[in-house]
Amino acid sequence: MVTISIDAMGGDFGPEVVIPAAANALERHPDIRFVFYGLAGQVEPFLDKYPKLKAASQLHFSETAVQMDEKPSQALRNGRGKSSMWQAIEAVKNGEADVCISAGNTGALMAMAKFCLRMMASIERPAIAAIWPTARGDSIVLDVGASIGADARQLLDYSVMGAGMARALFEIERPTVGLLNIGVEEVKGLDAIKEAGAALRATPHPGFEYTGFVEGNDIGRGVVDVVVTEGFAGNIALKTAEGTVKQIAAYLRGAMNRTWMARIGYILAKGAFDRLRDKMDPNKVNGGVFLGLNGVVIKSHGGANAEGFCSAIEVGYDMVRNGLLQKIDADLTKFYSHYNAAELEAASATETGADNPQA
Repeated sequence: MVTISIDAMGGDFGPEVVIPAAANALERHPDIRFVFYGLAGQVEPFLDKYPKLKAASQLHFSETAVQMDEKPSQALRNGRGKSSMWQAIEAVKNGEADVCISAGNTGALMAMAKFCLRMMASIERPAIAAIWPTARGDSIVLDVGASIGADARQLLDYSVMGAGMARALFEIERPTVGLLNIGVEEVKGLDAIKEAGAALRATPHPGFEYTGFVEGNDIGRGVVDVVVTEGFAGNIALKTAEGTVKQIAAYLRGAMNRTWMARIGYILAKGAFDRLRDKMDPNKVNGGVFLGLNGVVIKSHGGANAEGFCSAIEVGYDMVRNGLLQKIDADLTKFYSHYNAAELEAASATETGADNPQA
């Protein structure tokens, strides 16, 4: 069984979307059990409509719910211990659930998750990893907004964690990893990116293959399985892609309605357009994974519909089933033991050379 705790009050629609989504997920994965946290009187009417889901669920009442516009510090201060969001996260900490899912306030969810679950021992900063549709399938991009800026060590952390997620989600034995940069040449980019690239080239990892720098236009092409960047650039890339999808959809609607011949052409090519719409639909690949915590937390889009929230549930299910935390922990241990050994060897060589100029 996979037990999933859900903040039923999160997002733009709350239980109106969360409960049907959970019912859909249960149909696809009968081994799921749900624990819902929400305000009294607001969740039960929806849950009563799905007897099968109700039989596979527990419902706990919360005193309050985090608002979408609350500041993280305010949400943490007012909601600690009593909000539906906090209680859903705490269920993971206490071992009552395997994964927490919320469509609520992203900043509040990250703040509460860090405070409640704490960071993994060797990780300095968490990251939000997004599943990104590409021409080759799906890729993982991180960080897409957990924090702004990252030094070389943190980019190494993201590389290892992103590769672990790719192995868990895509079942790829050795995923490819690239660092997002303004060019593929090694002399380009910020110092942190160049330092991280040099470290990844010097320290091959058995769990992934580092292929070098990638540019923004490479993300959609799917040239690597994992694209690593810091949260400022990653969030801009994500929002730009989402805006471009909406722009293209608006262009297509306008073009198809312009003339009678265009409308006839649309009818003849409707199957192709439907496939294109499904491919571009953000609800098909919904669910950002919080990486670097001692527990699995999934963030759904706040405006996701039932299909979209169901997608986030399934991402959480896959992360648990495929041992995300165990893979990341093992990969971090392997990488940094090897990386530190390489650092010591380099330092030793430098000292020897300083003592003996002929060396």
